[in-house]
Amino acid sequence: MKKEKFSLFDGTVHFILLIITVCILYPILHVVAVSFSGNYAIMANKVSFFPKDLTFGSYEHVLENAKIFTSFGNSVWYTALGVVTNVIMTVTMAYPLSKDYLAGRGFFMKIIVFTLFFSGGTIPTYMLVKDLQLLDTVWSLILPNAIWTVQLIIMINFIRSIPASLCEAAYLDGASEFQVLFKVIMPLLKASIATIALSYFMGHWNSYFIPMLYLFDAKKFPLQLILRSMLLEEKEQALEMGSNLTPAGVKNATIVLAMIPVLVIYPLAQKYFIKGVMSGSIKE
Repeated sequence: MKKEKFSLFDGTVHFILLIITVCILYPILHVVAVSFSGNYAIMANKVSFFPKDLTFGSYEHVLENAKIFTSFGNSVWYTALGVVTNVIMTVTMAYPLSKDYLAGRGFFMKIIVFTLFFSGGTIPTYMLVKDLQLLDTVWSLILPNAIWTVQLIIMINFIRSIPASLCEAAYLDGASEFQVLFKVIMPLLKASIATIALSYFMGHWNSYFIPMLYLFDAKKFPLQLILRSMLLEEKEQALEMGSNLTPAGVKNATIVLAMIPVLVIYPLAQKYFIKGVMSGSIKE
């Protein structure tokens, strides 16, 4: 086969991608390096890409802290329950909206798209959650954000890209709408479900503002709220830790632990994410 020439354009693209990669990796490597560095190196700002005065003291402090351990478990629980709820509600809403014969489909789609530009606002949403007696419960984090508009549109378009003949064959065999959805459509939605599930996962795992509004019991706080409090209470933590540890080291160790689920799940779902985005962006 004839080898393709490496053009100036290719070199420019590779150079730009290299710069972007460095910009992405530097913060991650710096956080990891600080989490493994000694307190004197951290306070002297001598840590860059590699740890200085290697120590595991920050991780020992984090793993021994019951509050951080509990908040990590809370984040896992909220994220798992939230993603399952989001996926189920998104798929069940997208399926009827993907049908052209649905009465009022155009009207419903206009309302859905409208929410991309305008929202109810924080105060009205808070008042609604309060009136529904959901404050300080896990459902206050999930139900107000049960369906995201962009993910719903992606799912609708993906379902519409499935040949209608498959559904028609199932109808001829006497299948109901639920049977068509769960036995015909759902097996073909793996890429799309992985796409929206990854987006929902990132949203729930990184969320701190919504839990800050709706949760009052410190035992129910997710990990992101604990990280926020560590940023705001750095001086108080320095007095508690003594001279062996620094708040910066503990904070970065906590951040590294918070990144682990993302670093594990994202590579596994990446191929489905790309396939789902491309499939869901073709037709509406």
